Formats: sequence, C-alpha cells, structure tokens
Amino acid sequence: MDKTATRSPLAWVPTLYFAQGLPFFAVALIAGLMLKSMGVPNDDIAHWTAYIGLAWVLKPLWSPFLELAASKKVVVVGFQLAGGVCLGLVGLALQLPFWLSACVAMLALVAICSATHDIGCDGLYIASLTEKQQAGYAGWQGAFFNAGRFISLGGLVILAGYLEKSQGVVPAWTIIFCILAATMIALGLYHSWALPPAWNAVTADATAAGIARTLKDVIIDYVSKPGIWVSILFIILFRAGEAQIQTIGPLFLREARNLGGLGLTTSEVGAVYGTTGTIAFLIGSIAGGYFTSWLSLRRAILWLILAMNLPNAAFYFLSTYQPTDLPLIGAALGAEMFGYGFGFVGIILYMMQVVAPGKYQTAHYAFSTGIMQLGFVLFKYVSGTIQLSLGYQKFFVWVLLSAIPVAVLSQLIPMASRAAKDQPAAGAQEPATAS
Repeated sequence: MDKTATRSPLAWVPTLYFAQGLPFFAVALIAGLMLKSMGVPNDDIAHWTAYIGLAWVLKPLWSPFLELAASKKVVVVGFQLAGGVCLGLVGLALQLPFWLSACVAMLALVAICSATHDIGCDGLYIASLTEKQQAGYAGWQGAFFNAGRFISLGGLVILAGYLEKSQGVVPAWTIIFCILAATMIALGLYHSWALPPAWNAVTADATAAGIARTLKDVIIDYVSKPGIWVSILFIILFRAGEAQIQTIGPLFLREARNLGGLGLTTSEVGAVYGTTGTIAFLIGSIAGGYFTSWLSLRRAILWLILAMNLPNAAFYFLSTYQPTDLPLIGAALGAEMFGYGFGFVGIILYMMQVVAPGKYQTAHYAFSTGIMQLGFVLFKYVSGTIQLSLGYQKFFVWVLLSAIPVAVLSQLIPMASRAAKDQPAAGAQEPATAS
C-alpha cells in the first residue's frame, strides 16, 4: 500500500498551493518592482510583464499533453524544481551586461514552469481528494495560494528595500530571487515525499495524436456553446480596471513625488501593499463569497463588478492629494484591495457555474481561465503607455471608466447554467485538464 495515500491532506495541500502562488506573484508583482528599482520605464515594465503573463493564457493548449506523464505528482515536483532553478537564474541574469533581456527570458521560463505546474497541481488536488474533501480543504487552498502574495509583497519586498539601502539594488534583488529559488526547490523536494502519486489513467489512445484530437473536440465544443462569444467578451473585459491598477499602482507608489507619485521606498510599498492590502484582499474574498451565496450570482454580479472597480477611486484620491501619512495610504489601499477581493469572486463563479458546465467541464473551465488571463494581459500591456500619456491622475480616472463596458455587459450575458441541458451522458469521459 502506498503510504502517501494515507497521509493527511494537511501534510501537502497548504504547501502545494503555497508553491503555486509563490512563483506566480514573483512574476506578477515582485518582477515589476525589481525592474522599477533598476530604472526601467513604466511602459516597458508593463509590456514585458504582459508578454511573460501569456504563459497562463496559453496553458490550456498544452494541458492535455501532461496526461502522457506517469502521474500528476511527477509533473508537480518536476516543475517546482525547474521553476526554482529558473528563479535562481533570474538572480544570475542581473549580473550580466545584457541583464534586462536575460531577466525577461528567465522570468518567461519561470512563468512557463509555473503555468504548467498549475495544471498538475489542480489536477492532483481533484484526483486525490473526494468531493467532500475538496470542499473542506478549499479554504486552505485559497489561503496558502495568497500566502504567496503575503510573503512576496509583505516579506520579500520589505527585505529588498532594506537590502537596497545596505547592499545596493543589484545585490538586493539577487538575494531575493535566490531566496525564492531555494524555497521552491525545498518545496519540490518535500513534495517528492509528501504528495500522493495521482496516477494518470491509461486510455486506449494515450498518444500525442490522440490527445490532440481530443483537444480539438474540446475547443469545438467550447465555441459552440450558446451565447459563448458574449460570455468571452465579458470574461476579457471583467479585469480591465484591475489589470491596469495591479500593474501601475505599485509603480505609482514608488514614483517620485515631483513626477506625480507618492515617493514611497521599496520597504514602505511592501508594508502597505503586502500586509494591509493582502489582509484586506483575503477578507474581501471571503465576504464576496458569502454575499454571492446569499444573493445568487445572477442578482449579485453587477454589485460585484461595482465593488471591484469603484474602490479604485482610492488611487485617484492618492494621486490628487499625494498624502505622506503611511497609515492613511495603507487605509486607501486596504479599501481598494478589499473591493478587488470582494468582486473577483464574480468572474470565478461565472466561469465555473455558467460557462464551464457540460461535457468537458474541467477543460472548459481551464479555457475560461486562460481567456480571463488574456484580458488581464491585454490591459496590462497597454496600461504603461496610457499612464505615460495621461499622467497618474487622469490615468486613474481612465481606470474607473474602464469598468463601464463590463457593467453594461453584465446585464446582457447568459446567466443560466448549461449543466441541465449539456451534461455528458452516463459513462462519458472527460479529459483531465485542470485550470
């Protein structure tokens, strides 16, 4: 008997999702602040980090091919170790004369490893736990994924700010990425012992060609869903404001006051965004879930969109008055992050309950999350150029206006679940692609 089968999920669920969150936030958040410290302009930061984020957009296209591995554990451990090595190479790249292109290349490899790890991670969770266990450990899953945000912004960025003053910018960020690398490698080694194997099923057509045919069927079935194109547009636009705020907001906090920013140090950004902001986000996420459960998604969706976007006015307030009081800045960012957590529930539940149900529910949820990330990347990409054109104050007005199209669409999109009319027949098989 495999001893890992009797091991408590508490021995691996928290660390598994911490390993999922840490490289994601390293690419999505830490990399931008590092490039800011290195003197890279805002538009270039937005462009490069958007390109790197395409890994999470495209991951559904290669997710079925991971079934060729012997088990999901092999995929998870392998890409944790590979991701750790690539994080270490980011620190090495900072020492090179062509450091920017080298860093971008290494961060792209981190993103590919992380996106691929996500597929195996979620697949292992689903395959190894009963439905009751999946629900019971969902809180641990979300909490430890976001612990990656807390450690990244609240811990490592504060440390980076201290090291920038004592060691210099390049040594500071080299140390940070070496810490990230060591952490991921340690998690990979631990999971080689702790994780259940989650063996992949042996099928009659377990070949690359057979899986490619299934992938084609999954895509055709997805785009054939009634009202799917309106749903896709809604998913793309849902994060229009958030993508721009999450990209430019931390850079605005770091920007010199004479250039329209708040002039905070790296450590101060870590303190207000990584601690107060992350705690507010977690509280908002829990509150948004209970609110939607009470009101129903159909009735709550517009309120969720407003909750996610109206608090972005906090940045307009900060850019207008440029306060120096750190608790006041922290309170404004806390309000913004609470709204982000509260409203983000809406898009997750819409994809899960309305778009995904049907013959290939798991695969279609993965495609929906890829489309969601595409919207995030598109608006992230243009955010730097728009901010440099408008200045910070007018840019934050633009961000608020970006919520209008998705608010209008929320009243036009299909809201009925397709589960009742599009469930697979008894005995039908679904490919094990996870988001």
